[in-house]
Amino acid sequence: MGNGPSAVNYISALLFLVLLLFGGAVTYFIGQANPALAVGFAMSWVLFDVIVSSSIRMAVQWEKAVVFRLGKFHTIKGPGLFMVVPLFDQVKTVDTRVLVVNIPKQQVITRDNVPVTIDGVLFFRVENAAEAIIMVQDYRKMITQYAQTSLRDVIGQLTLDQLLTEREQIAKEIEQHVEKDTKGWGIEVTGLRMQDVDMPEELKKMMSRQASAEREKRATITKAEGDKEAAVNLALAAETMARSPGAMQLRTLQTIDGLGPTASNTVIMALPLDIVEGMGALKHLASTSTSLAATEQAAK
Repeated sequence: MGNGPSAVNYISALLFLVLLLFGGAVTYFIGQANPALAVGFAMSWVLFDVIVSSSIRMAVQWEKAVVFRLGKFHTIKGPGLFMVVPLFDQVKTVDTRVLVVNIPKQQVITRDNVPVTIDGVLFFRVENAAEAIIMVQDYRKMITQYAQTSLRDVIGQLTLDQLLTEREQIAKEIEQHVEKDTKGWGIEVTGLRMQDVDMPEELKKMMSRQASAEREKRATITKAEGDKEAAVNLALAAETMARSPGAMQLRTLQTIDGLGPTASNTVIMALPLDIVEGMGALKHLASTSTSLAATEQAAK
């Protein structure tokens, strides 16, 4: 918020200089004929120059000029050039762009009695320049104070877990509180962001251990599920091979082929199970035949 003319009101200074040079030239020619009249004209011209140049004001594109005439609100001017009545009008300029104020760090006790330190930033713009000046002494300072108190009120009703997981919703709720408190000031709150949430070191360590335990728990569950799926797949594979006698032999050949031609690899070939069982059956058959032959010989 600015007081008096705009900082870039170079038009007034330029007009003053032009009128002063013109008056100086006129005074010079008058002085050639009547020096006393030239002095009076010069003094009058300087006074006239000051009045005219001070009546020209300028507000840049993002400014609004609030004009008070004899202490009372008169009108709002700008942006651009405008005229005021010298000595009777007082002008205060207001920046209508989106402004930002920092919410200082402050300690807040959550609903579950955890002390946290929080800061943030508030974005707002002046919607009505006259109300922003007339209703409050310093709207920047006032809106900062309201943002601080609103932040404490909202955070004090939440638990630590809610504070850490619902930051965006909390920011919107604080923003609504500030808008409600500053209603009628000609100010529009455009946004609020929470920045840092600082907690005691012991609590940070406990939360880190908890997060580590949760990760280990998920890893153990994932590994157990993987082992279960592997066991089911192995059982299905064994069942398939049992139904196909040649499948085991193909699997054996694939395993041998995967070993590669390295000389250091030693492969021990085992007879297929069906061949071993066949040899056992032949041995049993031969033993049975010998027993029968011996029994017949003894009977004779």
